[in-house]
Amino acid sequence: MYEGFANVYDHMMNHIPYDEWFEKLLQYLQNHGVTEGRICELGCGTGVMTEKFAAAGYSMIGLDKSEDMLALARQKQEESGSRILYLHQNMEEMELDAPVDAMISVCDSVNYLLQEDLMNALFARVKKYVKPGGYFIFDLKTAYCYRNIIGNQTWVEQDEEVSYIWENYFYEDQDINEYMLTIFKKQPDSDLYERIEEAHYQRAYSIDCLRELLADNGLSMEECFDADMVHRPNETSERIYLIVRV
Repeated sequence: MYEGFANVYDHMMNHIPYDEWFEKLLQYLQNHGVTEGRICELGCGTGVMTEKFAAAGYSMIGLDKSEDMLALARQKQEESGSRILYLHQNMEEMELDAPVDAMISVCDSVNYLLQEDLMNALFARVKKYVKPGGYFIFDLKTAYCYRNIIGNQTWVEQDEEVSYIWENYFYEDQDINEYMLTIFKKQPDSDLYERIEEAHYQRAYSIDCLRELLADNGLSMEECFDADMVHRPNETSERIYLIVRV
């Protein structure tokens, strides 16, 4: 997963409102006393959000399971001169040298945990590595999003550099969405295209299920927001944010 996709990830995700997400996360953390210190981003990918928090003065750790994504993150680091510590780890198995003041995870990285025991393992690590009184803020796509917006849909995008076919299927009985990606990436100084195929799987979790798993690990769900991080989620919310207090 993310082996070939990593090289076109930023290109395909150029519609993601990272600046808007960053401002909302930063405002929440600063309003709740996390104005400095260490933050660990789980599923940091190519380091877009990690770099933004580093530029805001935080000591950042970026953690991801894909070596290829981290290689691109380190290229950004060389260009920016940031002092981010990047770690090649699964979030549910993370090992840090010391606790952090907060953890964040965006762009539905947590949805990639397909079993409740993996989500439970993640929350156990959060409890271990976030300082008492600190925060874990993460987003998830919802079952409504997979069922009504993404599931059983096919998207095709094409430009001069990258073209892709994105097929989806939502397995309602398992709350799992399957992404089948076929990508054609233009090769440098050539009219040839490299074909990349990858399958990705994400699971939808109910708020009640997450609340129970958090409680099992001595964590509390402080707040839950819609994608705007202002309003409460409803039955048509496509993305939600959970604020966890340690």
